[in-house]
Formats: sequence, C-alpha cells, structure tokens
Amino acid sequence: MDKEQAAIFIARLNKFDKYLKKNNYNIDSIPKAEILKYTEYLIANNNDAVLDLLRALINYANFIKNYDYIIEIIDISESYNAMDNLFQRVAEQHGEKIRNEIFENISIPPLGIHPEKKPEFTKVIMKRLIEKIGDEKTIGLLKPCLHGRPGDITKDREDFLRLNDIDEFLKLKKQELIERLQKHQKEGTLEFAQYIDEEVIEFIKNTPTINPGIREGDKIIEAKLPYQTKKHIQAKEKRMKGFFSCYCPWIRGAIKNGTNNELFSHFCYCSAGYTKKYWDVIFDQPVTVEPIETSLTGGLLCKFAVHIPKEFQK
Repeated sequence: MDKEQAAIFIARLNKFDKYLKKNNYNIDSIPKAEILKYTEYLIANNNDAVLDLLRALINYANFIKNYDYIIEIIDISESYNAMDNLFQRVAEQHGEKIRNEIFENISIPPLGIHPEKKPEFTKVIMKRLIEKIGDEKTIGLLKPCLHGRPGDITKDREDFLRLNDIDEFLKLKKQELIERLQKHQKEGTLEFAQYIDEEVIEFIKNTPTINPGIREGDKIIEAKLPYQTKKHIQAKEKRMKGFFSCYCPWIRGAIKNGTNNELFSHFCYCSAGYTKKYWDVIFDQPVTVEPIETSLTGGLLCKFAVHIPKEFQK
C-alpha cells in the first residue's frame, strides 16, 4: 500500500500494542476477545480510529498468518454500515421527515461495539418502520441489501453462458466450492470467517442446497453456507445451530438469547438481496429472490428461492 496509508496503520497498531502491554500482552499474541475489548475502549473514549485499526489488523494478521484475529475482526465489523445505509435509504425513498421520526431518540450502534448488542437497535427500528410505512414498503427498503457486493463473478457469468444449462452450472459451482474449501483445509486458511476441516466439507457435500443450490422447477433453492459451519454441526440446540448459521450481527444475538420473535422476519430480505446481486449478474437481468426460511424464523439454515427467468427455465 502507499506509504501514507501504511504510516496510519502502523500508528494504530503501535497504539494497540501499547495498550496490550499494560496487561503483559503484545500484538503478536492477542488473547481472544481482546480486540473487541479495545474497540469498545476506543468508543468509550470517543475515538474514531476503529475502522483504521481493524483494517490495519486484518493486514497484519495476514502478514503474520494469524487468522484467529481475522475471525474476531469479521465478527466485529461484518455489515457494520448496514444501518447507516438504511438511515440514508429511508430519507431517499420516504423523505427526511419520516426518516427522522423513525430514528428519533435512538443512536445507531457504532463500529466496534459488541455485535450481540446490535439486535436491540434492530428491534426498535423494524417496529417503527412497519408502524410508519407498512410491511410492503419496509421490505422494499431491505430488498436491495443494506451492504455488500457480489465481488467479481465475471467467470461465473462466462461459465453460465458456456454451459447453457442451469443444472450443469449449479453442479460446476458446487464442485468449485468444494475444491476451494479443500484448498483452505490443506493450507490452514479461512473461508471468510471460518476454518475448514473434513467434517465441514462432508457436511457441505451432503447438503445439496448449500451454495449455489439445487433446481426445483422454475426456482433455484439456495442455502447459505453457515457462518460457522463446524459450530453449527456440533451445536445441540436448534437455536444455536441457527445462531451459527446466521451472518448478520444485527439479528444474531437475538437468535442466541431466544428473543428473535421480537424481530420481524422481513429483515432477512436484506440477505435475500445479497443473493439476488449474484443471480442478477448470472442471468443478466433483475431476478426475484425470496426467503424461504432463515435462522430468524427458526430454520437451521438460511434458504432462499431464486426465481428463474422464463427464457432460462427449459
């Protein structure tokens, strides 16, 4: 990276290292949850350096090949800007007056706060949205997804055109997922925020709907790879299996503590929107994607129905 950015990152890491040394730790041996403790310390002291710190730590973790740090950082930072985007989107679609009424006397939890504190905010905001603008318009706000991009899927689009067969395309993408996970297993690297072992790979092989899904008539039924697959497999309670499936910090804590019934299932249209971004590119047109069941509604996996455009249904 350029020298100016590197200097900022190194300054953030040095400050964190100094903080750690007060407790006889250092930046090369950070105990579990100490990164979160520090980001909450920064928030409490009105320090706005959290984003730079987390970016610096991800770079450093990759450099020293300590991927445990990355798992914790993703827990802290995943979808961190979702509610800021919702704040902006409400104003764009329904006006600033309604936006201000919905967000009145409540602050969006900042990046760096414990992720399991976030659902309490989501409960309030979803209730106010539905009371103020109704179910349909609330879903309309969430459908485009509040965060994230599908990444570069040029090759996937090319494969789809080359094969000219949805079923063969789904088989190919599933095989590529397995091969990628096997590479992670061999090298000890992460698939997003999780390590991969043989048990995880076998689970994915034996669950046909997991990315990119299976075709059922005019739909593709797609289940997301669990956020923490190993923990999902080993969890005894259905509630905890759902917790380890879910990627979204804005609702995960409520699934864990059993208060997910206080949230509205509409929120998972945001996740459907993330899936939609992929299939919009593959089919080169807007497609409809709807939640079938999710961890929020008591499902073990988050499943979505992708409606296949008519010209591709044969």
